Amino acid sequence: MRFGKAIFLVGVACILFGGCSGKKDSTLKVYSIIHESETEVICDLFTKKTGIQVQYLRASTGELVNRLISEKDNPQADVLFGGATSYHLLARDAGALEPYVSPEAAGYPDYALSADGSYTGFCVLTLGIGYNTGRFAEKFPDVEVPRTWDDLLNERFKGEIVLTNPQASSTAYLFVQNQLQRLGMDGGWDYLSALAPLVGQFPDSGSAPAKLLGTGEYSIGVSYLHMMAKYKDQGFDVDYVAPPRSVGDVDCIAITRNAAHMEEAKKFVDFILSAEAQEVLSGLNYTIPANPRAKLKEGSITLDQIDLIDYDSKAAADQKSQVLARWAEVVD
Repeated sequence: MRFGKAIFLVGVACILFGGCSGKKDSTLKVYSIIHESETEVICDLFTKKTGIQVQYLRASTGELVNRLISEKDNPQADVLFGGATSYHLLARDAGALEPYVSPEAAGYPDYALSADGSYTGFCVLTLGIGYNTGRFAEKFPDVEVPRTWDDLLNERFKGEIVLTNPQASSTAYLFVQNQLQRLGMDGGWDYLSALAPLVGQFPDSGSAPAKLLGTGEYSIGVSYLHMMAKYKDQGFDVDYVAPPRSVGDVDCIAITRNAAHMEEAKKFVDFILSAEAQEVLSGLNYTIPANPRAKLKEGSITLDQIDLIDYDSKAAADQKSQVLARWAEVVD
C-alpha cells in the first residue's frame, strides 16, 4: 500500500511540477507538509500579494523530505514548507537545502533559527494527550483522564488509543523522541514497548488522531495541542491535556539547493515569516507563531501553559534511522 502510494506521488509530482519532462516555467513549486486547506489559503494569499503563481504537492513529512533528498541533484521543488526541525536537519545534512536568512526573521527567538540559515521555524509545535469526552466517560466511567505520559500505560486503554505512525509522520517521531529524551534510551524503549500493544491504530497522517477523536472513533489520542484546541473550539466533543515533561519544536520552512526559482522562493519564505502570514496560519490552525510581532489566535495554547523538556533536535535527527528501525521491531 505504501509502495503504491509512493508511485502515485511520483506521478503527481511530474504532472504538477513538470519536472519529469525537463520543462521549466515561472511558477513557484512548493512541497507542503502543512494541511491541504491551510496550504491553499496561504499560497493564494501569497499570489494575491506578489503576483507569483504557486503549485504545491501536499504529503506527509517523511515522504516529502525523502523526496527532497533523492532529488537534490535535480530539484523538482523550490521550497519545503513545514516539518519539524529534525527533518530539516536531515535534509540539510544531505545537502538538499540552500541557506537563506530572511530579514523577516529579525528578532525571532533562538529556538526558531538555524545556525547557518538552512531553515527557519515559523510556528511552535507541542504535543499533548487528547480525549473524546463522551466516549471516554462511556468506556471508562471509573478511570481518570490520563494527565501524564505514564498514565497512558493503563492496560484498560488497550485498543482505545490512536497514535500516528512515526515512520511516516514527524508528529509521532517527535512523540517517540519525547519519551526517549524524557526517560533515557533504556527507559524510553521500555515505555514505548509497553504502549505499542495498547494502540488501536497507527495512521500515517499527523492530523488523523485529532480527527478520529473528534468523530468519536477512539477515546484517547496523541497529537499536537493546537490541533486538539482547534477541534474543541469548533464544537467537537474533544478535550486535551498538556502533560508535564513534553517536547516543543517548530514547524520550519527552507529553500531547496539549486532551486529553479530562487528569488521567488526567497519571497515566499519572507512572506511565511511575516507577522501577517503567521496570524493567518494561527487563525486557521491555532498554532503559536514564532514571529514575536504576530498575534495569537484566541483559544490557542500558550507556551506558559506547557512544561517542556530541553529537546535535542540534532540528536533526534542523528538517531532517526536507528530509532525507526527499532520502532518497527517494537510494533511487530
